Amino acid sequence: MYVSPNFQTKKALREAVAAGKEVRVFEPGPFGRDTLEGKFSVEGPHYPQPHKWYASVQVADGKVLKVLS
Repeated sequence: MYVSPNFQTKKALREAVAAGKEVRVFEPGPFGRDTLEGKFSVEGPHYPQPHKWYASVQVADGKVLKVLS
């Protein structure tokens, strides 16, 4: 699962969420989830770049509320 915008570091993701910016989660491909509520694992940056960071996030209505780890 990825976040939008495409953050290059987990630190940038944490800073954006802490600043109140809208960060959304999505799962690419035809088998992505319809309901995006709860805790999810995300990774970045997006494919085809190699993933350099992973995080657990709390999500409500498709928006990241908190970076858990």
